[in-house]
Amino acid sequence: MVTLIHTEYADLIPNIIGGCEETTTGIIRLKAMEKDKALKCPMIAVNDNKTKHLMDNYYGTGQSTLDGIIRASNILFAGKTVVVLGYGSCGKGVALRSKGLGANVIVTEVDNFCALQAKMDGFVVMKMEFAAKIGDIFVTVTGNKHVITLDHIKSMKSGAILANSGHFDNEIDVKSLEKQAKSKRRVRSYFDEYVFENGKYVYLVGEGRLANLAAAEGHPSEVMSLSFCGQALACEYLVKNKSNLLAKVYTLPPEIDDYISALQLTAMEVSIDELTEEQKKYLSSWQEGT
Repeated sequence: MVTLIHTEYADLIPNIIGGCEETTTGIIRLKAMEKDKALKCPMIAVNDNKTKHLMDNYYGTGQSTLDGIIRASNILFAGKTVVVLGYGSCGKGVALRSKGLGANVIVTEVDNFCALQAKMDGFVVMKMEFAAKIGDIFVTVTGNKHVITLDHIKSMKSGAILANSGHFDNEIDVKSLEKQAKSKRRVRSYFDEYVFENGKYVYLVGEGRLANLAAAEGHPSEVMSLSFCGQALACEYLVKNKSNLLAKVYTLPPEIDDYISALQLTAMEVSIDELTEEQKKYLSSWQEGT
């Protein structure tokens, strides 16, 4: 919507106070627009809230992705080798939930630190060209395109399951798969079988679209409430601060993120301790404790 307004409906921009974006890939695009000086109104990066990417992405995507794959395939995760492509917040959630169901998890990455995290979290890390040959279930959560290529698919074992939960239906090169397959049939709802000339076959969940939405119901409301609370408070922040905001990408102040956490804890009937005045002074001073 933001791109469409900027490219085709620029006359609307003078009346726009600002906007809110809660996806990782959306924020990447907005920051690219800001860098190119193409962004003409303030935007709040709601995804940068801890109550968003460390909750919605991590817990929500982790659970709902596996929910979608299981609904589509009715496969048993225990004992399977699950390849998670990407170890951001979404990938961490998918890897953790897969491990919890008894799967052997392999992570592929292009980022050194994310790969290091995956290794330290106890997962096997390797290049996709090697993981493609041994995986049973593949889940893309990168926000990039063609992270599973036709060459990768051709090297997979027969019966491999492909699913995407990171971005559009181009994380997996579905177009090339459609062209190269000898036949295609829908074997279950949201679950298509592609057969190649040599008899090898693979399965695709939800046409390569977001598996947790195409084949399931998305994130549970308990975790989405955090995201939507961030969106609502971001709108309020834009209105209250419109005179001070430039055409840039902003992150909400930490106190708003903390407020969202407090609201959720209250809803969950969880109480926590409070710092004493002595402790507050100790944490904010330099004369003691150094």
